[in-house]
Amino acid sequence: MMEHTTTPIHVKPAGDTVQPQNQHLLLHIFPSFGKGGVPLRTCGIINHFGRQCRHVVIALDSNIDAAAYLSPVAEIEVLALSGRKRGVLLDTPSAFLTALLTLSRLRPDLLITYNWGSMEWAIVNHIWPIARQIHFEDGFGKEEADAQFHRRVFLRRWALTRCIRVIVPSRKLEQIARDIWQLREEVVTYLPNGVDVERFAMPAHDVFPGFTRRFGELIVGTLAPLRPEKNIGRLLRVFAMIDRSILVRLVVAGDGNERHTLERMADELGIRDRVVFTGHVAPEAVLGGFDIFALSSDTEQMPISILEAMAANLPIAAVDVGDVKTMVCHENQSFIVARDDPSAFVAAIECLLKDPMIRQRLAYKNRERVVAEFSQQQMFERYSDLFQIAVRTVRP
Repeated sequence: MMEHTTTPIHVKPAGDTVQPQNQHLLLHIFPSFGKGGVPLRTCGIINHFGRQCRHVVIALDSNIDAAAYLSPVAEIEVLALSGRKRGVLLDTPSAFLTALLTLSRLRPDLLITYNWGSMEWAIVNHIWPIARQIHFEDGFGKEEADAQFHRRVFLRRWALTRCIRVIVPSRKLEQIARDIWQLREEVVTYLPNGVDVERFAMPAHDVFPGFTRRFGELIVGTLAPLRPEKNIGRLLRVFAMIDRSILVRLVVAGDGNERHTLERMADELGIRDRVVFTGHVAPEAVLGGFDIFALSSDTEQMPISILEAMAANLPIAAVDVGDVKTMVCHENQSFIVARDDPSAFVAAIECLLKDPMIRQRLAYKNRERVVAEFSQQQMFERYSDLFQIAVRTVRP
């Protein structure tokens, strides 16, 4: 059976605080609790609600880096499970036994599972219904960018039927959950992401490492973990096709195991002197230095990076994946192009580079839209409604 360890931070010793009688225990199951969009979003939500609930967060791959973003005010315990299996139903005895014993020991008021990587916990809770459950599905990896695996469709269809809610951040994923997974309409809930719009109202300009802006130079930038599904290679190839008479550089903000491969690709494309790789940086440290934000992913649903760029007053040039086209302001939608049409992507970026008035207008409209529709406060209010519904249905 998998062993687990607890982090020394954010773990409240027994008797450290007096627990309110009506305080519910929420058990969060993450495939990974690294510094990614979903864990960081959850950290913000947990921090916002403070001590209204107690939380246990389990990282199935032992990566708990996102725990650093949790507030010490909240009642939180973070567990890292070692010996993570390769995939659901491949190392079944250990993974399923761990899930069953943990659920039986903790008896949470609410089990919250995240994405495909936590599905064995949903399966165990379906067979032995120990806790009420909410499942968050935020998208797919590169392997399911174009079509879903039949086995995964079947397991989601079966294992998620007892959930109080299945939460999705995009209209596209909402349609998949209803039409392909065949989940009940009243269970599937669209709950869009949100960002702290004030955090990005006046981002720092040109302060990221390894960069000095040249006079008259424009910057196309992207912000993403360097993983296969983000397909930064597509953006490098598109950037290599841009008119060389335009004084422009590409900034790739983020880190990951593809960085060395991407740096070699930039060399091979002859653009290495015009591409800056910053490594891991805070979004607000780089977005202020961009003139255009670009997204080149194979698969997305509702990327937080797009919302952050909109909040930072940026026009968007991107491929049409997930809800990206409907996220941006109406005027920006013509710069969201077919995913596998590099010529259209080049044309969209070049048009924005050549017309400062369009860039300025789209920047203003995008900021206006994210403030009106996708603020962090609106997201917190939606989550408050969600958890109130959930805890009203738990056992006494």
